[in-house]
Amino acid sequence: MRTETLEVELPIEADIIALDKDDRIVVLIEVKINQAKEKAAKQRIIDSALKRQIKHFLSKLSEKKVVIPYAMIASLENTIVFKWDGTVLSDAVLSLKTADILHPYDSKLGDQRIFEPYLTRLIEAWLRDLAYNWKSERPPASEQIAAIGLLPLLAGGTTKSRVEIGGDFIYRN
Repeated sequence: MRTETLEVELPIEADIIALDKDDRIVVLIEVKINQAKEKAAKQRIIDSALKRQIKHFLSKLSEKKVVIPYAMIASLENTIVFKWDGTVLSDAVLSLKTADILHPYDSKLGDQRIFEPYLTRLIEAWLRDLAYNWKSERPPASEQIAAIGLLPLLAGGTTKSRVEIGGDFIYRN
């Protein structure tokens, strides 16, 4: 079996990060859209590659004593959450249908072609709703997010998109 090595240099680029109320990063989020014809098979390949990439990112940050407890991959089809303990990236602890969680923020979702920047904004809207309940009393999937221990970390926090993380500092583009 061949082992693949991915070289990662700091700072790393993140599509979105979620911060707790004390400005600590609690979730690293990668947003990807697959426009290919054989969506299901290709999405699994993309998700697998993204999980490896996220693991490398989190490992590199852990070397700098920065442990981000959760990671998320968001695509048009699914939003998958993983736990990170500083050494091991879990299998998916939660898998949600993206359309179900984002529908309150765009009721026409799925009726038009979506690009990554817009999907990124919708994911941020959902995460901020989980943090502040700005849109709904019970944001989509809030029970599931609470069950894996992520909801209390999001409470009172915020998000940042298109950022570079280098150890204990964050650059914003």
